[in-house]
Amino acid sequence: MEFVKTLLEHQQLMTLFLTVAIGYLVGEINIKGFSLGVGAVLFVALAFGWFAPKSAPAPIVGSLGLALFLYAVGVQYGKQFFLGLTSASGRRANILALIGVLCAGGVSIAIGKLLDLKAGYALGLFAGSGTSTASLQAAIATLGNDDAAVGYSVSYPFGVAGPIVLIYLGLLIFRPKIETVAPAGLDHLEIALRNVAFCGKPLAEVTAALPSTVQIAAVRTAHHNAPAAADRILAENDVLLAVSASREALDEARVLLGDAAHGRVVRDRGDLDYLRVFASRPAVMGRTIGELDPPGEKASVIVQVRRGDADILPRPDLMLEYGDRIGVLAHPHDFAALRRYFGDSIKSTAQFSYISVGLGMALGFLLGAIQLPMPGLGKLSLGLSGVLIVALILGKLRHTRGMNWTVPISANLVIRDLGLTLFLAQVGMSSGPKFAATVTQTGLLMLGLGALVLLALVLPVLLIGMLVYRMPYDELSGIIAGACGNPAILAYANRLAPGDKPDIGYAMIFPAMTIVKIIFVDIAAGLW
Repeated sequence: MEFVKTLLEHQQLMTLFLTVAIGYLVGEINIKGFSLGVGAVLFVALAFGWFAPKSAPAPIVGSLGLALFLYAVGVQYGKQFFLGLTSASGRRANILALIGVLCAGGVSIAIGKLLDLKAGYALGLFAGSGTSTASLQAAIATLGNDDAAVGYSVSYPFGVAGPIVLIYLGLLIFRPKIETVAPAGLDHLEIALRNVAFCGKPLAEVTAALPSTVQIAAVRTAHHNAPAAADRILAENDVLLAVSASREALDEARVLLGDAAHGRVVRDRGDLDYLRVFASRPAVMGRTIGELDPPGEKASVIVQVRRGDADILPRPDLMLEYGDRIGVLAHPHDFAALRRYFGDSIKSTAQFSYISVGLGMALGFLLGAIQLPMPGLGKLSLGLSGVLIVALILGKLRHTRGMNWTVPISANLVIRDLGLTLFLAQVGMSSGPKFAATVTQTGLLMLGLGALVLLALVLPVLLIGMLVYRMPYDELSGIIAGACGNPAILAYANRLAPGDKPDIGYAMIFPAMTIVKIIFVDIAAGLW
């Protein structure tokens, strides 16, 4: 065993990645639907750190990992975050989550003072109950020691499992009605023009009379299909191919225009056929659909943009991003030219600008280093939350003067998970010896305190959301996931309500509550 210990301590990078591998293996263990996921890396790292104290890598490894995680989250959720701040429902959701976070913070400080705990332990309980690695890093940096990692590791299991259990119990107690929502996507309907009021009118005028979510993609006249053109004059019995994300909107368009004519357009592929290509050519990135000039001997029309797992109606002002999959109706002879025009490389799903990431993170570190005067506390700096704030702004902007700030979802997930994994591994390995000593001394006390702080976080959100605001339960479950901050909770909420409300609630809440938790820890540590 001494040989193994020496090997681990002398080969720190080997030990780091061995910790990651074993941690993910443990995280995949599923007990009745519950698993630790990436959080298991922390517990494996604590074991390695306890067994081989000198195996922990330099702290900068953990800081780099957390910065990558925060930047990826901010860039992905920037747009939803600012929408949440400007809408009434978003402000209500953020206020509700804020109440829960502040209650948890107040309870952690109260029990710390009453039981004479170290500041790091109490703040670690707060960070762990909210599974907030960012606030853990803030506590470690502000206090100058790794005491917070001990409280974090004790309360983290409650922060993952507790909200899932409480959401399930809330479902049993309140018995809310959760609407089943069909998977997001685009639908189409072929409509034969029978309404003589629209005959002899240009397509642009007819389209203006349709629901705003309906787009006409193609027109069939005299047994030939052609891409929709705004100046095309329509005649009676022309068949219009309408596309929309709403079946109700398509039915409304059918009632307005004429009769359904299933198969009239899509079965004839001689003039028009469907082509899906990846957007990967730099020349088309950051350009709107309206600015594109697709090549070909005959006209073509973009009818679909698939970004991640969502289908988007191609509005003229929609900007293309790396990894977008473009659905085009075009003549088959023009397919090769269209593939060259868009690039059509699957590599684009993992392609992004290292210039934009480098500049964005550099600006974030610079913002975090600025010291702000706080009455009674001296000077306070944002630390790594500066990276998150800058990333949120860039995520909302997405493109500025030719600079593409976006990161494809597949690459974003890799960056986010890698960063979080490195941080948890480094922090756990460095705090392993102290964690073992603390648990040995306090026994079940710290575990009970972790559960108490978790209840203070989730119960106010759940009870106020259901009893006061009467919110839909699927939306409320997403808010709870965002307030707690763990993706495992969001995954459970999505299984519970297979719509997009949990994802939207999480996106609106998570960034703001991450910043609140960081600032709370900084202020509490300064006042302790």
